[in-house]
Amino acid sequence: MRCLVTGATGYIGGRLAPRLVAAGHTVRCLARDPRRLRDAPWAGGVEIARGDLARPETLPAAFADVDVAYFLVHSLGHRDFERRDRDAASNFAAAARAAGVRRIVYLGGPEPHEVAASPAATPGQPPGRAIAADGAPGRAARRASASTTSGVGGDRPASAHLRSRAEVAEILLASGVPTVVLRAAVIIGSGSASFEMLRYLTERLPVMVTPRWVRNRVQPIAVRDVLRYLVAAAELPAEVNRGFDIGGADVLTYAAMMRRYARVAGLHRRIIVPVRVLTPALSAYWVGLVTPVPNAIARPLVASLIHEAVGHENDITGYVPGEVLGFDEAVRLALTKIKDADVETRWSGASGRDAAAEPIPSDPEWSGGDNYVDLRRRTVRAPVAALWQVIESVGGEHGWYSFPLAWSVRGWLDRLAGGVGLHRGRRDRHRLRVGEALDWWRVEEIEPGRLLRLRAELKVPGRAWLEMTAAPDPADPARSVYRQRAVFLPRGLAGHAYWAGVLPFHGIVFSGMARNIARGAEQLHAREGAVG
Repeated sequence: MRCLVTGATGYIGGRLAPRLVAAGHTVRCLARDPRRLRDAPWAGGVEIARGDLARPETLPAAFADVDVAYFLVHSLGHRDFERRDRDAASNFAAAARAAGVRRIVYLGGPEPHEVAASPAATPGQPPGRAIAADGAPGRAARRASASTTSGVGGDRPASAHLRSRAEVAEILLASGVPTVVLRAAVIIGSGSASFEMLRYLTERLPVMVTPRWVRNRVQPIAVRDVLRYLVAAAELPAEVNRGFDIGGADVLTYAAMMRRYARVAGLHRRIIVPVRVLTPALSAYWVGLVTPVPNAIARPLVASLIHEAVGHENDITGYVPGEVLGFDEAVRLALTKIKDADVETRWSGASGRDAAAEPIPSDPEWSGGDNYVDLRRRTVRAPVAALWQVIESVGGEHGWYSFPLAWSVRGWLDRLAGGVGLHRGRRDRHRLRVGEALDWWRVEEIEPGRLLRLRAELKVPGRAWLEMTAAPDPADPARSVYRQRAVFLPRGLAGHAYWAGVLPFHGIVFSGMARNIARGAEQLHAREGAVG
């Protein structure tokens, strides 16, 4: 079948596309900026269509001749994400109906509800597993969901995040196109936002004062099981038009998940002290400081955790048989992927503004208006290959080659302002792709062996880029030339004031960066020569 995947630059879509190809389907990916998919290792095996779910006039060509359409986009992190997702779902549904699409598949969130303490399974359904006092696997109770949960602290309305996911599901189910909605809670996999939040909280805080929601029960699911269900959903019978709860083998409290993570990762037992005073807003702020997940994304995720998130039916196994992984095995697989630097996609891959309408540093006229530029040039006593290896490895655990304290302080200030900060790191230690996040930057362009251009996603009054290039030295083929260009387009008076305020630091930071990158390339070349 021909499958259309939206959200292919994101965490799930970027993993689903190659698996659909492996299953024998023809795959078309919808992207606002096709350049964002250019460097994906599977890009040569799929069709890429330009389109924007916010602009319905761009969709007919992308939906033409499509059998199955996957809705895998969300606007989490935007202040008005509910409206954005509602509009995107409505446009998607209309385009699918007009094109005669035979199946829609949507990966949504759980419906919040109270889960009974009794371990009885729902009559007629395969039993799941329930929680034991210490978080060990047991048999789960399954009950129908409601729009509110009666967990710790009394009834609470559904969070905006879960409410939006449910609204999108309703729009798609009412589209007139047979739709499958897969409802998953916490997805455990290398690079997922939920897993990164769990991982960093557990690894960095041996003693935690936590909100009461850590006692709420969750049914996490391994990302490989999510992908298995998504691939299989393409071939479900045409009469199926409904939602399915999908979950892993274990039902745990969030506190038990942290303790079990610590055990699998070989850490000392974590001490967790739940208290009343930590509201979801304060919890999200703390998560934003301690983990790579910025506050704008942590806030709706944390708000969702105040609800129990346990499946109330297991009907999907009647259509897609097979065992699902338990929590410990899912964590082991995720940690192995991280250790082996084999992370396919990360939560940060789809974040940030779309750069398609923004001027880039190669624009000769700089249509954006006044701009400030910092230029650096160094002759390097090493060939281009060695210099490029250092350039492509910047950021993450390798740092930025100058004044680490200044970079760290600037990152923390951005986190305090609600920005992404410096904690996002990088997907791979040595290789970059267009569109992926790199600390507070996003890779806007990369020409292997020659150019790396990064666009800042800091909270600043303007737009900023950092460009690094490597070229042979015309005077000596054994040497190379490193050029570095930082560009800032101010927005209003605040933008000009911002540049003036940071200018004294740029002289130190950018000059040191150019000097140390050149030195790093020379040292790398010397080591390779010694080994050779």
